[in-house]
Amino acid sequence: MPDQDMFREIFRMQKELNARIGVRPDEMTEEEQQTWTLNYCRALSQELAELTDSVPWKWWAKYQTFDKQNARVEVVDMIHFVVSLAQVLGLSADDVYALYMKKNEVNFQRQDSGYAEKDENDNKNLTV
Repeated sequence: MPDQDMFREIFRMQKELNARIGVRPDEMTEEEQQTWTLNYCRALSQELAELTDSVPWKWWAKYQTFDKQNARVEVVDMIHFVVSLAQVLGLSADDVYALYMKKNEVNFQRQDSGYAEKDENDNKNLTV
């Protein structure tokens, strides 16, 4: 399966899972979109905290170990929520891919120019 097809499959499967639990982005009002955007931001924040806890970040504590397998699972959990968030914002897998490609180019341009000062104007034209 080509890479883009795998990405589309992830989006398809996430849409199916969300519908099963009653979340249907295509049917949301703008107010519901705002609510679910915040819900998914909070969920992502929690998953990031769980990922952080998989890594021995307490430099003063000797008992910690790196739980690489759990870290991997937390990354996948985050993908579930990122895809759900993208869908709430009306983005398809193809849209995310296209925006990623444009944003990646901007990031490379920033590095090439030394990225000496913050300027978000280069993001203004990134649309799908």
